[in-house]
Amino acid sequence: MKSLRFISLFLILLSAAGLCQKKELTIESVTKNAQKLHPQSLHQLQWRPGEKAFTFVADSSLIAENTGSDHKDTILTLKNLNDKYFAGKKQTLADFPAIEWTDENNFRFWNNDSLWGYNFSNNELRLLNSTKDSIDNLDYTLQNFAAYTIKNNLYVAVNNEQKQVTNDENEGIVNGQYCARNEYGIDKGTFWSPKGNYLAFYCKDQTMVTDYPIVDISFHPAKLANIKYPMAGMTSEQVTLGIYDLKTGKTTFLNTGEPKEHYLTGVAWDPDEKHVYIGILDRDPENLWEIKYDIATGQAVDTLFQETNSKYVQPLHGVIFVENHPDEFIWISRRDGWNHLYLYNTDGKLIKQLTKGEWEVTDLSGFDSKGNNVYFTATKESPLENNFYSVNIESGKITRITGEPGTHEVTKDKDGNYFLDSYSSLTVPGKVLLINSKGKVERTILETDNPLKDYNIGETKFFTLKSSDGFDLYGRMILPANFDSTKKYRALVYVYGGPGVQLITNEWLGGAGLWLNYMAEHGYVIFTIDSRGSANRGLAFEQVTFKHLGMHEIEDQTLGANYLKSLPFVDSARVGVFGWSFGGFMTTSLMTRTPWQFKAAVAGGSVIDWSYYEVMYTERYMKTPQQNPDGYKESSLLNYVQNLKGKLLMIHGTSDPIVVWQNDLMFIKKCEDLGVPVDYIVYPGQEHGVRGIDTFHMYNKITKYFDDNL
Repeated sequence: MKSLRFISLFLILLSAAGLCQKKELTIESVTKNAQKLHPQSLHQLQWRPGEKAFTFVADSSLIAENTGSDHKDTILTLKNLNDKYFAGKKQTLADFPAIEWTDENNFRFWNNDSLWGYNFSNNELRLLNSTKDSIDNLDYTLQNFAAYTIKNNLYVAVNNEQKQVTNDENEGIVNGQYCARNEYGIDKGTFWSPKGNYLAFYCKDQTMVTDYPIVDISFHPAKLANIKYPMAGMTSEQVTLGIYDLKTGKTTFLNTGEPKEHYLTGVAWDPDEKHVYIGILDRDPENLWEIKYDIATGQAVDTLFQETNSKYVQPLHGVIFVENHPDEFIWISRRDGWNHLYLYNTDGKLIKQLTKGEWEVTDLSGFDSKGNNVYFTATKESPLENNFYSVNIESGKITRITGEPGTHEVTKDKDGNYFLDSYSSLTVPGKVLLINSKGKVERTILETDNPLKDYNIGETKFFTLKSSDGFDLYGRMILPANFDSTKKYRALVYVYGGPGVQLITNEWLGGAGLWLNYMAEHGYVIFTIDSRGSANRGLAFEQVTFKHLGMHEIEDQTLGANYLKSLPFVDSARVGVFGWSFGGFMTTSLMTRTPWQFKAAVAGGSVIDWSYYEVMYTERYMKTPQQNPDGYKESSLLNYVQNLKGKLLMIHGTSDPIVVWQNDLMFIKKCEDLGVPVDYIVYPGQEHGVRGIDTFHMYNKITKYFDDNL
């Protein structure tokens, strides 16, 4: 009996131990199956116009919920759509389509080459418009007109009728696509007028830009696939803006003047469709002129104002007209050192600065129905957070609408009476709240469970260090799972450090990726610091690095590394560093310019010499090689190869059109010439980010490299 009781007790204890056993992350789970470990969200969450209701997609169905009740009503299923309207067709909808409400009874969506509209009044689906096959850069209007490109030419579709807008046989002339390599807020190439009567579009002449060779090895034999890649200091593209009149079929090009290698940014229509507003930025981007054009003649009507900075101006938005006030617009500028809102009239007179302070407006979300209040997202509470606010145009009073600490993404209803707040923080995986105009939480719509609660995840902490010139530098540390402060752990620094990017944020996991948590789970202290030059900290913080990319960033990363090594639980002889893109540049810089700091490193997609990077990004921060020869020489890592002491693995995609492969190849060649050992792996056909099955392979490789060398 005693032995039986002992066996029973043993089985109970064994069962309890099994219940308490935590799961372990794997490289496969954080790459191939990462989506399953992300917090739950409400897909396609949006307001339903004309009603105090919002909708989202769940379980292949469209769900509606109103502001007064938490009752959820399934108003349409994917099966309904397929059974009723796509039955018998070769290709049914595999998922609920991405919809857009046009009024309280109608939504629309694209499927293949067709725009469909669903009407809830009569439960009918009808074809609204269609395009040709194999199109790109689709852009459509409230009137259901569509613009799109086929190769380098622009087309429109109106009521199922296709019209070719441009007919350039020379593929070096590109219409209706983004220009300036997506810099300066440019992310598309077509701009419909408010009523859909006109279409503004970029015409990019890059015939004078040097061809850059990309080799496509998927063919037998391999084929040459040239791209246009203007490197710093070299001849760049020339861009004009065309205005296509849908009624006459004629195009008028705006007279944007000389020199032709300038940037045309922030294209915006006025509400009456008579004028287009453009920011014209010098190639040497110290000056921007906001100019109003007459679309009928293509001539400039007025230069409204000029933005000037001795280093660079960086416009990210065009003018934004105030609701119900067609003679007033909002301009977003860093002219006082921080990104803020300014109210102008259409004569170019500054009426007032609407927001002010040592914090950044990160997004503008529109107005209430009367145009009395402007809604925006900003870092007002902390550089690590994004909260949602309104500012009254008349009084200037700012009201904070989101209350909880964290990173918020807010969607307002048309009138500004209710808001859908999706947010997370270091301790909150995700919540969706319904908030009223006074900032009061009406109810919680979704509270996400921690998707990692059953996993053996280490603790994430924030910390702050001081730069040599007194700036706060924010950092993040992920401690190993089952952390023991009496042990010594190897450490890994994850770095980016460049302009326009912020890694440390008060959001789920502190902004860290799952692979970093995997590494912490397997015994690494993970360490990251946002050095001077990174985003959302004001112009002075960003421009410290001007003309000397890498120098001050190295100083700040060294400060961080010294702090990391001073911690009693870190083995200071076993510290590595990893980064991609600008982070690859920083990783290689640290390994060659401060070779005593790190034992091993992995650098992916690295810039090695800024004279081999493109015009639009590089010249903003470095000027041209002709203007700043010392800065380019100082930052070129080809000049420090001989200093490399630790183990360095370099990674590049062979078809990378962003940081071209030549960067790594030059570095490898210099290593070979000098007899400096270096490790290298390429991913054939991959571009700047490694995608698909190669991601799993790559992170296996990186993990093993640090395991073997730290």
